[in-house]
Amino acid sequence: MSLSTKPCKVPTRRTDFANPVKFAATIGSLKISLLQNHIALVTGASRGIGKAIALALAEAGADVAINYRQQAEAAQSAAAEIQKMGRRSIVVQADVSESAQVDRLFTAVEKNLGAVDILVNNAGIASALSPSQVTEADWHETIRVNLTSVFLVTQRALPSMREKRWGRIINLSSVAAQYGGIVGPHYSASKAGILGLTRSYASFLAKEGITVNAIAPALIETDMIASLPALTPDRLPVGHFGSVDEVARLAVMLAESSFITWQTINPNGGLYFT
Repeated sequence: MSLSTKPCKVPTRRTDFANPVKFAATIGSLKISLLQNHIALVTGASRGIGKAIALALAEAGADVAINYRQQAEAAQSAAAEIQKMGRRSIVVQADVSESAQVDRLFTAVEKNLGAVDILVNNAGIASALSPSQVTEADWHETIRVNLTSVFLVTQRALPSMREKRWGRIINLSSVAAQYGGIVGPHYSASKAGILGLTRSYASFLAKEGITVNAIAPALIETDMIASLPALTPDRLPVGHFGSVDEVARLAVMLAESSFITWQTINPNGGLYFT
């Protein structure tokens, strides 16, 4: 058998790849969607940090369920923004501190979008009270809304994540968990509890493809901060409030990473060093 020594004929038709400038422009216009085909649930996502995270996850490719308790119109607006990106989004009202409502929330998400594999526990409340002002009712309500909700929602999300052996859990804590702050002992305790839950879940789930991390912001410009006039930017070494978009970018980073787990990320303007 003899081999031909004739040169191969190379196609000469011009393509975009033949034009370096056009090729670079084409590549630059592509947006890599690392979270495509994933379903995110963000609690307390009608406004503020929760809304910013929901939008950022959608921009990264995820379909997103918007949970809210009272702000129906704002929640619908957030979902509409996500749908304009070409992502699926639904809005579900639920008090995530109540187990029956958590179950109803997940049933709706699973029916309309699919099983949740990215969970952002963001729902929370803050009322500034000195130690002498905190009543037993204040204590129980803050722990229920800020901490018990994280436990209930995470427990409901875990079975499908464990079955899939893929999951991302991102819990919104606060610098108050580390620093104390001026909101009050009830709030600080609830946010410190979130850090404990995060570490425990992370240690149990790391080998199952599920990462669990916390974000502990300080003085991010939201309606909650606006309602607490004692919290001013001069308390921060950087001298200005943080933005919700900065927190949202961190959440996307954690959702995209399979390596980062058992961590607390601290966007706090230098208020607290860890």
